[in-house]
Amino acid sequence: DITVLKKGMTNRSFLFTCNGKKYIMRIPGEGTDQLINRRNEAMVYRTIDGRHICDDIAYINPDNGYKITEFLENARVCDPENYDDVCKCMRRLREFHELKLTVNHEVDIFGQLEFYESLWNGSPSAYRHYTQTKENVLSLRPYIEAHVGEKVLTHIDAVPDNFLFIDSEDGSEDIRLIDWEYAGMQDPHVDIAMFAIYTGYNKEQLDKLIDIYFEGACSEENRIKIYCYVACCGLLWSNWCEYKRNLGVEFGEYSLLQYRYAKEYYKKAKKRMEKLKGNENE
Repeated sequence: DITVLKKGMTNRSFLFTCNGKKYIMRIPGEGTDQLINRRNEAMVYRTIDGRHICDDIAYINPDNGYKITEFLENARVCDPENYDDVCKCMRRLREFHELKLTVNHEVDIFGQLEFYESLWNGSPSAYRHYTQTKENVLSLRPYIEAHVGEKVLTHIDAVPDNFLFIDSEDGSEDIRLIDWEYAGMQDPHVDIAMFAIYTGYNKEQLDKLIDIYFEGACSEENRIKIYCYVACCGLLWSNWCEYKRNLGVEFGEYSLLQYRYAKEYYKKAKKRMEKLKGNENE
């Protein structure tokens, strides 16, 4: 009973049955051997094992990234337009961050940004003002580094599609966070930015998301930092999309949206930084 479940942005997934039980087999997609350290991914799964944070892993190969997970019946993904869903996901995400789990590898967003660009093998960006946009984004680094709190195990790809709502037989609801291949040590607030830019949230929606996560108590410094992450992560995924495009995999509007986040949120972050600095000088 092998059927194609989905062709994701990174991998292909298949549903199959073994001894009367359903499983999902993940096969890494084109070029992912360049993008993802499968040994690090396996370590993350070992770290969260038994905590009911993710789906149940039946098998993972740290060499080639093949993974088999138990199929979760009666599961659905988060609807980012449903704020009841979003509130539950942000609460679940915050609970995970507050565990302060650790692994021995860090996710370097700026390093990854440069790395993805290096995979273009000298091909120019599809965007005319890429060099200036990149320079602008890199200029946000000092502010980010000055305002990073404690680094903990961070999902990095905490997007709505990776939050699974599961209805248990007793009627209770559980939320699992799946697909940990990009995870590592980082500022947990990166996950808020990632949720927003994957979804295509506008500024009003982003601010609402931040308020939900922080339960209305986000400092201006942290809000600016998350704006910085939106710009940085937008360029990160834009560069990732350009690499995939060179492999013949197109993401169209998603790719353009990520590049726009890089351009627009650099400006929004700088504007708020200047205003904050002005208030401090008064």
